[in-house]
Amino acid sequence: MGLQKKGFLAIAGLFFMFVFVASCEEEIDTIGEGVVAGEPFTTGKVSFDVFAKNRKITAVQTNKLPVYQAGVYKDPLFGERQAVITSQVSLSTTNPTFGTVVQSSEALTDLSGNRDTIAEAEEVTSVYLYLPYLQVPALTNDRDGDGVPDELDEDPTDPNSNSDDDEVSDIQERANGTNPLDSDTDGDGILDGVDEDIISNNFQNEYALDSIFTNEFKTWENSKQLVGKKFNLKVERSSFFLRDLDPNANFEEAQPYYSNTDITSFVEGAALFDGEVTIDNKEIITAFEDDNPETTEVDESKQIASRLNPGVYVELDKDFFQTNIIDKEGSSELSNQANFRDFLRGLHFTVTPSSDTEDMLLLFDMTQANITINYDYQDYDTESETEITSSSSYVINFLQNANGIISGNAVNTFVDQPLEADVATHLDASVENAERLVLKGGSGAFSQIRLFGNQVDEATGKVTNGEEFINQIKANNWIINEANLVFYVDQNTINQKGGIINPPRLYVYNSVTNQPIHDLTDAATSQSNLGRYPNYDGVLEQDAVGNGIKYTVKITDHINDIIVRDSANVVLNVALTSDLSITGVREDIVEGESVDLPVMSAINPLGTILYGSNVPAQDEAKKLKLEVFYTTAN
Repeated sequence: MGLQKKGFLAIAGLFFMFVFVASCEEEIDTIGEGVVAGEPFTTGKVSFDVFAKNRKITAVQTNKLPVYQAGVYKDPLFGERQAVITSQVSLSTTNPTFGTVVQSSEALTDLSGNRDTIAEAEEVTSVYLYLPYLQVPALTNDRDGDGVPDELDEDPTDPNSNSDDDEVSDIQERANGTNPLDSDTDGDGILDGVDEDIISNNFQNEYALDSIFTNEFKTWENSKQLVGKKFNLKVERSSFFLRDLDPNANFEEAQPYYSNTDITSFVEGAALFDGEVTIDNKEIITAFEDDNPETTEVDESKQIASRLNPGVYVELDKDFFQTNIIDKEGSSELSNQANFRDFLRGLHFTVTPSSDTEDMLLLFDMTQANITINYDYQDYDTESETEITSSSSYVINFLQNANGIISGNAVNTFVDQPLEADVATHLDASVENAERLVLKGGSGAFSQIRLFGNQVDEATGKVTNGEEFINQIKANNWIINEANLVFYVDQNTINQKGGIINPPRLYVYNSVTNQPIHDLTDAATSQSNLGRYPNYDGVLEQDAVGNGIKYTVKITDHINDIIVRDSANVVLNVALTSDLSITGVREDIVEGESVDLPVMSAINPLGTILYGSNVPAQDEAKKLKLEVFYTTAN
């Protein structure tokens, strides 16, 4: 899924670019010459050097994010990062009534003798926390349209495949309401293909999970392998007050919180949950209801009444919610959201690996998470004139999303280990033409690149010494057919560290306008998320065993803007992203200054090292370059 802010300036350094004419003579590959006499056009290719600089990100803004990270991720290149979520909680209804009678009426003395009031004595029976896992969107993960996610489909390109070998195709099972991933949906020992007594849709659907990271699998497509894996979860009450508005801006702007803010040490009381969670890709069945009470057969007596998508579903300390929610009925603490958020300031969510994994990091959409309080209360049946016990529930939310506007506040806190010396060396701010590009999401690193020259006007972000080459291209009357930035992965360094999960895509954007250099209306060529924006690409190219080779970013329109439309040749930023369609930026902290960086880089835990623009001779074939393919009239 998918899913999901920073500024700067490039400083001038050493200028190294081959002479333009010599470059053309060496790099041009003329097509058709000598085949058909008198060809009116010549097609060629020329490569230009690119100048790169790395920037270390001190901290990123981590409130008001689309999704949040919780867990520990051990990156062989960048070390260990622990991410903790601290989130406000919100009432689903303010000044709630628990039971059927408001608290003020419950407290009245019954003087009429008609038993029209009763002390309901609400008592919490259970409390459940629900944190749904992110999922690969169905529209991008079911190529054959048979209702089975590609990741779980025996043949994801054939709608008539039979993934569970039960004599019924996957698409027919979806039509029948049986489970295409279970050959015996009702568990009666009879294959679905010959079973005549199956109740439709009475099974747990399975989903392809997204954004669960463990370096053990060396891939971002890992949800099948993770089913059954465990992690430890701790839920604690926070005493840190998360402000919505910034007092330093006269309470007229949203309060920013950063990844290095000390929030997690503000803990109050005992943990509400501290235990192990097992990852499952199946729906959570929360209740059943009798379809026919007269029938005693198990497979006919119960129908699924409530379903939840796969996620964390654990029971919290019910005494805490009895004291702090149910017993507060009618109090000022529950009268409005502001009072409630000052009273119950939030919860910390800490995820740590269990014994079967070295690391585990998960992303959660906190607008979809909630806490359900189930309780019993005493009621009075006026017909039978007897007291009865009734049951009800009340939901507490975390963040709320109303038409794209998120209310409430949550913050990610990152604790990063210091970088190893050989990686940190590449982040030396004094190096203007880097040998390696270092990219890491969150409080990591990004790179800045300069085309055609290396000197930058700090006030405008414009490259000031590349006009010679731009003017030469104009004078040659080249038609730019395609222009690519080619970033080769430094597999030697990566393999020496034991391998990493390579980021699936790079994001290149304008450092002055913060706008993407790709066309957001670019039509998709496949259902895959990575198939979107094919005219930009930027997708990792891999070898047969999954090692990253290179990223090719098409910047044809950007180069034509410079050559044909006289647009400014400004510094470009290279970062990671979790969703190329989300292009918003926010101010982060880079080497002591505020910088606009992509919000979707803040939630990306991955990292990589690429060959830069100043490589030794033996790495010349992998140096960062701008490839331009052109046509010119003979």
